[in-house]
Parts: sequence; structure tokens; C-alpha cells
Amino acid sequence: MSAGHSVDEKVPYDADKEIGHDGVVAQPTLKRQLKNRHVAMISIGGVIGTGLFLGTANALRHGGPVGLLLGYLIMGTICYSVMVSLGEMVAFLPIPGGHIRLAARFVDPAFSFTLGWNYWYNWIIVLPAELSAASVLVDFWDKDTNLNSVWITIVLIVVVTINFFGAGVYGEAEFIFASIKVLTIVGLIILGIVLDLGGGPDHDRLGFRFWKHPGPFVQYNGIGGAEGRFLGWWAVMTQAAFSYIGTEIVAIAAGEAKNPRRNLPKAIKRVYIRILLFYIGGVFIIGMLVPSNDPHLVLGSGTAAASPFVIAIKRSGIHGLPHVINACLLTSASSAASSDLYTSSRALYGLAIAGNAPSIFKKTLKNGLPVTALAFSALFTSLAYMGVHSGSGKVFNWFSNMTSIAGLMTWFGICVTYIRFYAGTKAQGIDRSTLPYTSSLQPYAAWYAAVSCIVICFFSGWSVFLRGNWDTATFVTNYLPFILFPILYVGAKLWTRVPYALAHEMDFVSGIAEIEADTFDEPPPRNKWEAFWQWIM
Repeated sequence: MSAGHSVDEKVPYDADKEIGHDGVVAQPTLKRQLKNRHVAMISIGGVIGTGLFLGTANALRHGGPVGLLLGYLIMGTICYSVMVSLGEMVAFLPIPGGHIRLAARFVDPAFSFTLGWNYWYNWIIVLPAELSAASVLVDFWDKDTNLNSVWITIVLIVVVTINFFGAGVYGEAEFIFASIKVLTIVGLIILGIVLDLGGGPDHDRLGFRFWKHPGPFVQYNGIGGAEGRFLGWWAVMTQAAFSYIGTEIVAIAAGEAKNPRRNLPKAIKRVYIRILLFYIGGVFIIGMLVPSNDPHLVLGSGTAAASPFVIAIKRSGIHGLPHVINACLLTSASSAASSDLYTSSRALYGLAIAGNAPSIFKKTLKNGLPVTALAFSALFTSLAYMGVHSGSGKVFNWFSNMTSIAGLMTWFGICVTYIRFYAGTKAQGIDRSTLPYTSSLQPYAAWYAAVSCIVICFFSGWSVFLRGNWDTATFVTNYLPFILFPILYVGAKLWTRVPYALAHEMDFVSGIAEIEADTFDEPPPRNKWEAFWQWIM
């Protein structure tokens, strides 16, 4: 918005203003098919995957119960800061490509290029990680035969099929999958409280027993003293990031969301509840139920028995229920993989319409499906077959480490974009209270998250430099994505030579009329069930 225009003013949409740095006009052709309940469940359940159900095993083993809880608490505050920053921008400008396109408007095309390709890479890598995890989960039932490739193929076909039916089918499938995940994690938390208080078959009241022995923290790799405990806690941070990363998927879904200016703020406003209930509540219960020195807390063993929830249930003497939980976790891995493919394809589409990827990826079908971007992204699912010979648990660890850092750099990019967005509103005299969604924590929340993401990335693999702990795999998986981000930006900057967006010249106008035309008042609930559902969402 240039000076003199108010946020509420109807400005004719000028497609020529949506231009990539190469001069290609970007005219979005995605169709708004995602309903309020789809967006809500995508923001809730799309990010609950194997990171929470399986990855917490390594986090507990490395950090202990208190280190685990502190890691997820701190990462939760960072996640919330990122989401309120992102939410303010996408609720105002819910355009295809989400934060990738916003970076071009409020920073520069080179930053959009870097953020977009980093984001696409992040989800292209985490997709096979979830497929690998699915085969780990099936191994819980089938320990004798080596059919990992078969199970990976089955889940892969399901995931690709759902996505090729379009955003509407994806939203409906994700609604069902996410509902199962939400019910599962809530049920596990309730069951965990019962078991901790002695309500299991063994009637063993645990309380905070494992906080005392083997202790609240773990000595990382045998390093003694405060240094070892600190490194143990710090090791949790990367795993916690892997669990949280994905909450920003709502920005990518914004381009296909119905009534985005009404539905997106609803999803953003409730994000803190999901952080507290699912993540903080979940890891708090895990730390009380399973000792950090339990030998089953090793993903490399190749079975889902490494899930802390399954370990706790088996330790209490409950038989049969672990199989039900494992089935829910398999659904969770399939759901997360479906979200990964959806997000990566839309990110590639966003890159293409911004002029930062080949124009072939802009091609869409009549139903709004970005078919070439989706097909190209689906090719990378084949990376999951690396786990057939290397051990799916080990591959999952490699992928999760790389995606954690790439995801944190995406969060950093989102916060930098918001800081520029905030500067633009001040320079152009825009009253932020008139925006569809605002946070009173800004701009401090954005600065806090941006600095925190860089610090965590920089020290994520620091243990390899200490006392003969060098490990090439750890160094590469932690620092390769971190180093690539500035390399990509400098290279793109030298190539485009487009100056930074000045605060008083930022475009707050283009597309507003079209977005407002898609905004309407939601009809009142027809019955008490709908009223309750709308309140939940």
C-alpha cells in the first residue's frame, strides 16, 4: 500500500503488479477449496507427525526428562513467535506461495528465491523421512521379514494419490487423518496421567521418580559435569525443532483457503493451545513415564517400540494397546507425508509464479492442481528407499537433522520478512489495528525468534568439536543447510541485482481487492454440534 491508501480501501486489483524479478506476470490460478475445518485441522494435525511420536525417544535419551521439557518449552515460544509474525502477514495477504511471495514484496527477490528453495528443499527431504518412519512403524508387527520397500511403496501410493485429487480431497483426507492424530495424542496424555498415578495393571505410582533417578538431565556422550548436561539439553533443541516445524504450512494453504481473512486468524489465534496441549503436555508426560536410560529408546533398532508412548504402555503391563497405538502412529506418518508433498508442491508453484523457478511449474489443471510442480516433487519420494539397506531408523535420523536446520532457517526468513513488513506499515502510516490479525508482542517476538533460530542452528552440532567427538555425519547434517542459506542468497543477489524493498515504497495494495472479494461472514451454526465445532476450530 502506498501512502494515502487505507487498509480497508477498495483498490482495483492490478495483475501487472504481481511480477517476478524476471518480469513474468504471476497470475495465481489455484482454486480456493479448503474450508475452515480443513485449514484448522491442517494447522493442528498437519505438523503432528513422527517427530512427536517417535523422535521424542532420542530427545529423552539425550536430554533427560527436564532437558526434554525445557527444550520443547523454549522451542514452543519460538514457534509461537514465528506464527504470530507469519499470521499477521498471511491474514492480510493470503496469496499463493505464502511467505515465499511475501519475502519478494517486503525484502527483495533474492531473499524470496533463497527462502523458497530452502523451504522446498526442507519438505522434499522430510517427505522421505516420514515414509522411512512408516516402514519403521510397520516393523513393530513384522520383525522377521525385510519388506521395508513394500511398506514404503504402499504409503507412497496413498500419499501421491491423495495429492493428485486436488486441494479439496487433500483437505478432507487431512481432516480425517489429523482428527485421528489429535484424538490419539489427547488419549495418550490422559492415559499417561492415569499410569503415572498408579492406574495401570501394575498399580505402580511413578510420580516424578525418573526425574530423580536416573536424573533430570543426561550427560551427553559421557561428557561429565555441567558441560555434559548442557550439551544433552541442547541436543533436544534440534529434535524439538523437527517436531514443531510445519506449523507454518498454514501460510502455504492460505492461497487455497476459502474466506482466508476470517479463517486464517482463527487458526493462528489458537496455535498456543496446540503448543501447550500436544507438545508441552506430551513431553511432560513422557518424561514421567519412561526413564531416559531405557534401552528401547533407540530409533536405530528399527522398530516402533522406540516410541516413548509404546514403551510406557508396555512397562505398565498393558497388552494389545501398543498395537492400536502403532496403527495410529502409522496413520500419523501417512498424514504428515501427505502434508509434506502438498507443501513442497505449492512451494515450488510459488517459486515459479515469482519467477524463481522454471515457468513449467506454473502449469495448473482446471481444478487448480499445480500438476507439474506436484509431479516433480513426488519424484523425490524415492529417497525413502535409502532406508531399505541402511536401516530406516538411521535414515530417519539423518533426514530429521537436516530438515530441522532447514526449517529453522525458514523460520528465520519469515521473521526477517515480518520485520520488514512491520517497518513498511510504520513508514506508510498504516494502522496495524485495522489488519485482520495483529499481535501486541510485535516486533519483539519476530526479533526474538529470528535471533534464536540463528543461535540454535549455529550451535546445533557443536558437540562434534569437543573432546574427540568428531562425527562427519552429524557435522554435515547440521551445518550443510545452515551454510547453504547465505550462499543461495548471495548468489541470487548477485544474479538479480534488485535493490532491497524500501519501507516507504513497499506494495501493500496489489491483490487486496481480489482478497476482499473472497471475504464473507460465516453463516451461523445450524445446531449445537456445529456451534461446538466452530468453537473448537
